Amino acid sequence: MTDDNGLVERFLDTLWLERGASDNTLDAYRSDLQAWRHWLSAQTSEGAAIVPLLSASSQQIQAFCDSRRESHALRSTARLLSALRRFYRWSLAEGMIESDPLHEVRLPRVIPSLPGTLDEDEVERLLQAPDLDTAIGLRDRTMLEVLYGAGLRISELVNLSVDALNLRQGVVRVVGKGDRERLVPLGEEACDWLSRWLSTGRPAMMTDQTRPALFPGRQDKAMTRQTFWHRIRHHSVTASIDKPLSPHTLRHAFATHLLNHGANLRVVQLLLGHRDLSTTQIYTHVAQARLERLHAEHHPRG
Repeated sequence: MTDDNGLVERFLDTLWLERGASDNTLDAYRSDLQAWRHWLSAQTSEGAAIVPLLSASSQQIQAFCDSRRESHALRSTARLLSALRRFYRWSLAEGMIESDPLHEVRLPRVIPSLPGTLDEDEVERLLQAPDLDTAIGLRDRTMLEVLYGAGLRISELVNLSVDALNLRQGVVRVVGKGDRERLVPLGEEACDWLSRWLSTGRPAMMTDQTRPALFPGRQDKAMTRQTFWHRIRHHSVTASIDKPLSPHTLRHAFATHLLNHGANLRVVQLLLGHRDLSTTQIYTHVAQARLERLHAEHHPRG
């Protein structure tokens, strides 16, 4: 088992070095490969040698996947297969195996789940919810405007520093997954709120103006993701939004509304910082679902 564990860590190191995989991705792949290893061990009869990962057959992988279908969600099994596929393709490329054992495995078909989003009126109500008579309210309004206006992840938003902004050019430098940087346009509305925040709100909240955090929480430090998520939920109550929200709700709304207004899918991919276009294509389903609903509601033959 030690050899297999070392092999898995080499594989994960390669993912990190060559593809910039995030810690969350690496942890998920490590967990999936450990589950596969434990299943192989459990299938070994008493006194027999445990089958090494590199000696596993297509039939064993298929049996493993079939065994998970009753106790695990289909999406979980699909993710596990993605980890196995990458691991064995890497093993093949490294010359450690002669053929890919997943070549004959039947992959489960996963229907993409549509991310929860808000319509444009709901977004507007949420943006207007913070109390602008307070510095905290001004901070929250600015953060919401940037989150929606640039389609950022919450982690990207709370980690922004002042020097990441170029309001004259109307862009922000964002560090995304795998420490990949991208420049994202902000739009006039977000720039206006950022200017207001930097001139009045931030100086009122920060005792040390030399600290880099654009949006401070306590003690002049950057706000945590959890804190801002609680702020979003608080403002959603004020805005009378009773839909279930997720930390990505405004990011989903950003992408969906761009597509609804005719944006090119590859442009949205670049703005969101997706490496693979297939990740962005989920939003075409969201936009299509909205169009079908509007047709059903308003067309005389709907």
